[in-house]
Amino acid sequence: MSVLYIIATPIGNLGDISYRAVETLKAVDIVACEDTRTTIKLLNHLGIQVPLISCRAHNERQAAQSIVAALNAGKTIAYTSDAGTPALSDPGAVLVQSASQAGHTVLPIPGVSAFSALLSVSGVQDKTIIFEGFLSPKPGRRKARLDVLLAGGDAFVVYESPFRICALLEDLAASAPERYSCLGREMTKVHEEYLRGSVAQILAQLRERPVMRGEFALLVSGYMKGQNKSS
Repeated sequence: MSVLYIIATPIGNLGDISYRAVETLKAVDIVACEDTRTTIKLLNHLGIQVPLISCRAHNERQAAQSIVAALNAGKTIAYTSDAGTPALSDPGAVLVQSASQAGHTVLPIPGVSAFSALLSVSGVQDKTIIFEGFLSPKPGRRKARLDVLLAGGDAFVVYESPFRICALLEDLAASAPERYSCLGREMTKVHEEYLRGSVAQILAQLRERPVMRGEFALLVSGYMKGQNKSS
């Protein structure tokens, strides 16, 4: 049977690609990817030429069949999402399931994810951290899910666009203004920034900005600002 490699790629800074990821991308027969236009830029940067197959959220089940067929034919394949680790708010899970059920070996090539990067600089001491990813863009559904997450008492991480980040923080501030949080913006990129403090403090800082740019990742602790694990 063949091997499918699930490869984490940079979320911004191309220098974050691992040596093992580069060597694997050079060695495989095919690279399946979320968006060929994005992945070709990375491969060109690395000087790698290899056939590409699209496998995105909207065609993942159909594409997985083609990829499994290639694995059945003896091809070695890598899969990358547009940025970060596949299957973390990105496609990949359906492909992994299809390949493994067909009897092929599926191996991770670990690396960057916005989730782990944010956690490492957040300063939170929570033992349990829930990865929620993107919430519903519908205000009612977003607020309802946030209420459930806050009531659980555990830390959680959500992703959000610049168009809804203030609305997200306003929903949080209405229920838990003193929860300690860390907000990452444009992580690993030129304008990388991190804000730490209570939900209310971070919201106040963002409200002072006339323009909001970049993608955001937000970690909300289960503790209030000023508390620690032993409180």
